Parts: sequence; structure tokens; C-alpha cells
Amino acid sequence: MSFKKFFTKQKIKAAIKETIETVVTVLIMVAVIRFFIGEPRLIPSGSMHPTLIEGDRLFIERVTHFIKKPDRFDIIVFYPPTEELEQTPWAWFTRLTGLFNTDIAYIKRIVGVGGDKIEIKQDDSDKTRVYLNGKALDEPYILDGEMPTCTSQMNCSVTVPEGEYFVMGDNRANSYDSRYWGYVPENRIVGRAVFRFWPVWRITPIENPLKTDNSDNGLMELFSKLNQK
Repeated sequence: MSFKKFFTKQKIKAAIKETIETVVTVLIMVAVIRFFIGEPRLIPSGSMHPTLIEGDRLFIERVTHFIKKPDRFDIIVFYPPTEELEQTPWAWFTRLTGLFNTDIAYIKRIVGVGGDKIEIKQDDSDKTRVYLNGKALDEPYILDGEMPTCTSQMNCSVTVPEGEYFVMGDNRANSYDSRYWGYVPENRIVGRAVFRFWPVWRITPIENPLKTDNSDNGLMELFSKLNQK
């Protein structure tokens, strides 16, 4: 059998068709996984020191977003309200799946949810602290050092609107967050940081330090519902 006969036009077309179908199928599967389950993200800055550092790679889960709202002190990825988001079908697709997306995203910790009263002020020892609904927060996760003193231009005494979130970086002296630009609407949240998978010596779950039970009730609730069907 000659080389030319083996590679007929029909066989070449069939091979090309099969390759295209395989690539499309894989892309669809990846898109579905990233939309319904989660996506990887890279930490590019030091605003979340010491919890997260530059170069950390995290898994951001989207599953619980379908059944419950984020909790106080969860770490979330979101599109900041200061950035205008393009409203086209392609832009929506990239944001929903994380594929080919170039929108600027931040990662911060939720300090207040809808209805919470947030105050950032000095305590009796002249140390600047965060007060949640009248009580000073004990925040073991923040970077040691002084929190910048609030100015009249900053959001340091607010009540969080329903459906929005007040977020701050753990590195309070080097974080551009809700103190400066306001609240995060729920529809701008990408997902919740749940696991650091790189570098290997820093592999660990990302836990909410102020929860008494860090088991993921949202995931368990979802799996329970699926098993009942």
C-alpha cells in the first residue's frame, strides 16, 4: 500500500474532524467544571500577608455559591466595583468559566455582611482595631503592625447594605479594600478560596479562622441534596 493511498483525503478529513470534536469536548468539560466546581488562581500581591503570599496558587470553589451566601471571614475572589466589566456574551462566558478572562480580580477577607455595622477606630490603648456590631474583633490572621488611621475620605464607620460585603486584606497597611472603595456586590464574587495547592511546601486548606467548625457545611449540604435525588 502506497503512502498516498494510506493518507487519502477522506482519512485526513476524518482525522481533522475527530481532533476538532475532541478539542471541543474537552473545552466544554473544562468550562463546565470551572463554572460549577471551581478554578485555580494565582496570588499576585502582598495584600493578604501573612495568610497568602505572592506566588501561592489557590483553588477557588464556586459550588457553595449556588446554595448559600459567603460567611464573615471567608476569603473570596471578586471583581472590584471600581472596575467596569464588559457586558458582551464573550465577556460573560470568560467570567463564568474563568477561561481566557482578563478582568482584574481581587482577593480579600470578608469582614462584614449585609446589615453589619463596621467601625474602624482606636481602642483604649490607642491601637486601631475593627469593631463588628459594637465588639472589637480578635483577628489572629492579620499581619503584625499598625493599621493605618482612618481619614474622613475612608469608609470607617458604615452599615453594610444587604446583598453586599465589606472586605479587607490581612495586610491592613498594604491593602486597597473596602475602606477605600466601598462594598462588594454579591454578583461580583467569583468564589471562595478553599485550598492552596502550590508551592508544595505550603499545601494546606484555607480555613475560616473564626469558625468553631471548619467542616464545609455548604459542600456537605449540596452533596446531601444530590444524594436525595
